[in-house]
Amino acid sequence: MKKTLLLLILSVSAALASAADIPLWPEGVPGARNIGPEVRKDGYVSNVSEPSITVVHAAVDRPNGTAVIIAPGGGYVRMANAREGEQYANWLSTLGVTSFVLHYRAQEFGHPAPLQDVLRAVRLVRSRAAEFGIDPARIGVMGSSAGGHLAASAGTLFDNPIGRTGAALDATSARPDFLILMYPVITLDGPAAHMGSRKSLLGASPSPALMQLMSVEKQVTAQTPPTLLIHTQADQAVPVETASCSTRPSPATRCQPRCTCSNRAAMAWACATTWAPRLPGRSAPRNGCAPAAC
Repeated sequence: MKKTLLLLILSVSAALASAADIPLWPEGVPGARNIGPEVRKDGYVSNVSEPSITVVHAAVDRPNGTAVIIAPGGGYVRMANAREGEQYANWLSTLGVTSFVLHYRAQEFGHPAPLQDVLRAVRLVRSRAAEFGIDPARIGVMGSSAGGHLAASAGTLFDNPIGRTGAALDATSARPDFLILMYPVITLDGPAAHMGSRKSLLGASPSPALMQLMSVEKQVTAQTPPTLLIHTQADQAVPVETASCSTRPSPATRCQPRCTCSNRAAMAWACATTWAPRLPGRSAPRNGCAPAAC
């Protein structure tokens, strides 16, 4: 037991020590402008103008080839990097998952910069899968709060022209293989819209067409990746109603969402719309549908 624990500690330590930042746009950030230096303070990252991913490798004794790009939340104002980025990545490392914590452009640039950044991250990671020791068909995106909205945008708008910049890497698929949405902002339209995130991303007076496009529950198709959505009715920052619209059956998909609700944050409110993570030794459910995992 002591030997196993020691190996686990050494594996996690090695993963943390090997964390490295990789710029997303070495050829030049699209729409680049000078907004001053990036700010990293008290576990938060803000004022990003040079988007990047921080790699946290899988524990050395258990890599399974799965990768997750993590988008921390923060209302498209800042990123809760420590709590919703590094913390997840360190935990996923112990499960054999390689993580990439995303530092994306936010309110200083607005739409479509965050979408371009997350899709570029998927393309970059997939194009360098052999280098990272991962399976290019097992790359997911995970996000919390507004980061959940960005992750959901990646899963629904991965083939939208606004996510391309004309770079050669555009030829690589940006479709995530699965999504993990933690208490996500989903809709940006109607009474359930998260107004803070909407203003930061789309501006004070977005057009109806833009609100429709970025209300990602309206963009779900049969090509949307398997998704796990976790929320709690006790959430006061992002009310559960902003995400519950995404659990309604969609004629565009074959899956009927299955939900279990709880008012306890410890249990959370979870909905598996098409959750099919291919963990070692497990096959995906037929047609991608699975019961809720609460």
